[in-house]
Amino acid sequence: MTHTMPEKKNLIVDMQPVGRRVDISEGSTLLEAAQSAGVGLVSLCGGEGWCESCLVRIAKGEINEPTQPELDYLDEGDLSAGYRLACQVKPKTDVRIDIPPESLSTPQRLQIEGKDFEIPLAPIVEYVDLELSPPTIKSLRADSDRVKDALLESGFRNIRIELPVLMNISNVLRANKWSIRAVLRQGEVIALLPKGMGIFGISVDIGTTKLALYLVDLSTGEVVDKVGEMNPQIAYGEDVVSRIAYVTQNDDGRETLQNALISSLNLLVQEVCGTAAIDQSQIVDAVVVGNTAMHHLFAGLPVEQLAFAPYVPAVNEPIDFRAADIGIEMAPGAYIHLLPNIAGYVGADHAAVILSTELWKTGKTILAIDVGTNTEISLVSNGSLLSCSCASGPAFEGAHITNGMRAAPGAIERVQIIDGEIKTFTIDDALPVGICGSGILDVVAEMKAANLMDEKGALIEGKLNIRKGKKKNLEFLLVPREFTGHERDISVSRTDVNEIQLAKAAIRAGQEILLAKAGIAAEDIDEIIIAGAFGTYIDVPNAISVGMFPGIPVQSFRQVGNAAGMGAVQALISLKHRQLIEDVIKDVDYIELTTYEHFQKEFIDAMYLR
Repeated sequence: MTHTMPEKKNLIVDMQPVGRRVDISEGSTLLEAAQSAGVGLVSLCGGEGWCESCLVRIAKGEINEPTQPELDYLDEGDLSAGYRLACQVKPKTDVRIDIPPESLSTPQRLQIEGKDFEIPLAPIVEYVDLELSPPTIKSLRADSDRVKDALLESGFRNIRIELPVLMNISNVLRANKWSIRAVLRQGEVIALLPKGMGIFGISVDIGTTKLALYLVDLSTGEVVDKVGEMNPQIAYGEDVVSRIAYVTQNDDGRETLQNALISSLNLLVQEVCGTAAIDQSQIVDAVVVGNTAMHHLFAGLPVEQLAFAPYVPAVNEPIDFRAADIGIEMAPGAYIHLLPNIAGYVGADHAAVILSTELWKTGKTILAIDVGTNTEISLVSNGSLLSCSCASGPAFEGAHITNGMRAAPGAIERVQIIDGEIKTFTIDDALPVGICGSGILDVVAEMKAANLMDEKGALIEGKLNIRKGKKKNLEFLLVPREFTGHERDISVSRTDVNEIQLAKAAIRAGQEILLAKAGIAAEDIDEIIIAGAFGTYIDVPNAISVGMFPGIPVQSFRQVGNAAGMGAVQALISLKHRQLIEDVIKDVDYIELTTYEHFQKEFIDAMYLR
């Protein structure tokens, strides 16, 4: 009697936040999956299980039970939270894993730069150095009264000292021998520091994919340091809609996503404080922006209603609350200010873009496009300001692309096809292991220019490097395996092209609808401002050639980096600018594309590569 061994299944491992997907055979480990995909997962012990360097979190899918090395190194809390050692895990089904930053050997490139600006320094917080008289047997005033009296003598009125500061006021005064710096916010003492100690604030841009944090000296307005990180919520869904679905389907979903975000932000705060050699108690103010869903999840607000028409946010106006209320580690009484949202899918981040680019001031016709997983667009023309939001999806982050990845070493970011020769350029000049967003857009544009596909995106058999791939479908061989970092071919399929068509069509349809609503044509545009991480690296001529942007002169485009982050910095150092953007967005005319009668037609037209 003969026995046949069951055939091993092929499984998919989705690695976030790097955005890599790889097929593995059943019985392979997650470490082997990462290595085959060219993902730099740290493994100090070479996969033997005696170190914790390859720690990952299982976000979805079935895997084997913990092995003895894992039981030795991980406690019950780690295991119940889904943490495992990649070298010990063998998936039984398709899985999605979340790789912590410390488990990656190479960081991803995160665009946090923005254009410089000059505005008067006038933050909401102010400070004064005080010399207090200590209590004696003849002077028994309470410690808080001594602070208030000293502030009164310095010209301050109606002073309040709330519980967060009162909880440690006595220790602080005595430790500093009654010589202190009092930090106030609209009459409330929010921090007591040693005399002369600097005060700082943070501005945060919470993107669907990336986080950017800026440390600002509030006595000078200078950005002292800036750091970026992937949004940890990616492990629960790549886009806004999937994260809202996670909240809807899980009783603790809102809390889970908020906690993941708060934990990452606290690590970033610790990082900038360490670099600047300051204490977290010196951070006395914060301004945070993000799209409406990110804004709500950060503050712990409901998001379920954003999934259904008419897509109404819980709150639009700016809100202020104590950092300690949600666990952000700052000065004891420090507040967080959230800029106003514009609509359900145009959030405080786009309000910050409008603020930093001063759209309302211009007499020109300008399109401002903040490209991302959720792309927001504003058009200013004839004194009116129109806005809309496009679900462009994560394709420009390398997601949903066969060999796609986020911007990390080895990612192909530029492509040229010249006289039949294919040239690729990678981040850090590393051997190619995948394609990031700017690279996949370049590939599509270059294939179109080389007549390797038609305007519908269909690949043409018999053309340069066009071959039959899996399931006999046509694909374009971009880099043969002998020239890659993981010894696997890097190719582009018809499905990959279609992902770019869908993303760019959503963005172009939004532009066309705003132009139609304003009663103007593309030729009337004086300038197109491109903001956002992807927008920083995009090749504008290639984006025009595939129809992502109107065919106006290239010199009419301006790439401004993280304009949302810069708007948040402006709001941090200027109370006037907080009030200004609140007034400006009251006049924004928001267009909901999903209910706009011509959206489907514009979207289908924009699918063509022309």
